[in-house]
Amino acid sequence: MNRFVTCFLHGMLLPLMALIVQDACQAEAPADAVSMKAQRKKAAWKKRRIIFNNDGNEPVYYLKEATPKALLDVRTSPLADSQVDAIFYCTWSSGFSYFTHDTKVGSLFTETGNKLSNNKTAELIERGHDPLQVMADWCNQQDVELFWSFRMNDTHDASTAWYGPLLFPPLKKEHPEWLVGSAEKKPRNGRWTAVDFTRPEICDLAFQYVQEVCQNYDVDGIELDFFRHLNYFKRVSWGLPAGEEELNRMTDLLRRIREMADREGQKRGKPILIAIRVPDSVEYSRVLGLDVETWLKEDLVDIMTVSGYFRLNPWSKSVQLGHHHEVPVYAGLSESRQKDQTARKVYASTEGFRGRALNAWNQGVDGIYLFNSFNPNHPLWRELGNPNQLRKLPKVYFTSARSYSSVNHWWKAGSSYMNREILTPDHPRKIMPDQQVGVTLMVGEDPIITGAKLRLRVRLKQALSEPETLQVLVNGTPVAIAPDARFLEGAVQQKLVKSGENRIEFQLSGKAEQPAVVEDLQLWVKY
Repeated sequence: MNRFVTCFLHGMLLPLMALIVQDACQAEAPADAVSMKAQRKKAAWKKRRIIFNNDGNEPVYYLKEATPKALLDVRTSPLADSQVDAIFYCTWSSGFSYFTHDTKVGSLFTETGNKLSNNKTAELIERGHDPLQVMADWCNQQDVELFWSFRMNDTHDASTAWYGPLLFPPLKKEHPEWLVGSAEKKPRNGRWTAVDFTRPEICDLAFQYVQEVCQNYDVDGIELDFFRHLNYFKRVSWGLPAGEEELNRMTDLLRRIREMADREGQKRGKPILIAIRVPDSVEYSRVLGLDVETWLKEDLVDIMTVSGYFRLNPWSKSVQLGHHHEVPVYAGLSESRQKDQTARKVYASTEGFRGRALNAWNQGVDGIYLFNSFNPNHPLWRELGNPNQLRKLPKVYFTSARSYSSVNHWWKAGSSYMNREILTPDHPRKIMPDQQVGVTLMVGEDPIITGAKLRLRVRLKQALSEPETLQVLVNGTPVAIAPDARFLEGAVQQKLVKSGENRIEFQLSGKAEQPAVVEDLQLWVKY
């Protein structure tokens, strides 16, 4: 009898205990997921004074020898003890599927034709010096974050310059039907070599590229760089706004990447963050097929950088959006591409970058992100990440460092989304006699508090025969400006300028014999 009872209990208890253990394991998995999400949220808000985006050109162009030291010395080693807290490293900058890390899913970039003769990518990897791993090792040693930056649809391979054909990857040669156009039939928006994310094959490959890095490299995160370049769907390329199919296709891809990154993060016990670089307009992005607001709502994104070729809104607009969804926002400062060299010299100056950065800090951004700035010895890497430091340094404020027309390259009606006033040589203001025209100038400091000396500089398209007929007002108060050829220049009292928005107005007297065309506006700050 006892034996029968024992067997019976044993037969009943073992399955019961197995069920209890199984339930406990099932309960533990969600707990781990919750814990990982909490770690991810904490890591997302880690202090990043400056993010350095490195386009990964060093192994292709600049190495004298295929060694880690040679690679790091070009752009990385001198950043030690700077304000750079994160490096977003792109393993090659063109042709969807081309990389300079040891990929098995994509194609290794080993081209050596023309000016690529110095390409040491293959030699580096043969010697065991994978560029992405070299960066990971250095960042771990220096306590600097490393994100792998994936240019989602780079189209440098569409160029008619010498490098275009050499950057065109095997994938595109084998599958021309996956592209939005052709060399003979170019699309209305963007560039013909862009891959079409309507194709499930492209989405699968993009996912696999990201997954391969997450599984094989000790990165802190992945950056999905949507700004390089802004064409993703054939429908949009040929002139129609993205529909639900396009929006859902890209959002589903981000969902897959989020799920995979969290899963890989749980395996290694450390979260893998997802960063995006996108236009600073939800509406403009949506037309292109990028449903940024949904990505934020669904917790698919940990970090957001805005701006690139252009900026459509004040920084505060993006800050409000990101912070509403508990996502930090970084101001993307790219190099100036203003064609006018006189203006470009100012916009690209150290003082210009200081003014741009302090304006962004003043509007609430969580850090500064530099794109296409590669000199690691430049003082900006030790200045732009500290707004208190910037307030004490000479700078210049202007309305925009970037050109205006590029907003229409990716979507022909792009300028309709512009919600900022820009005054640059490629977007001037014409003032007729007896007319007043104004523009808003953002200033990132209070001159009375900082004790700054201010000087306003206004550039005209051509000198006025009667310069006294043009009056300049700062927040409603006329300022004395003296003509100097095509420039009007004069000191401005500290009390007339405030932190934030300042209204600069140009008033042309009815006695003027000709219109005035204002091409540029600069407020210089000195101490």
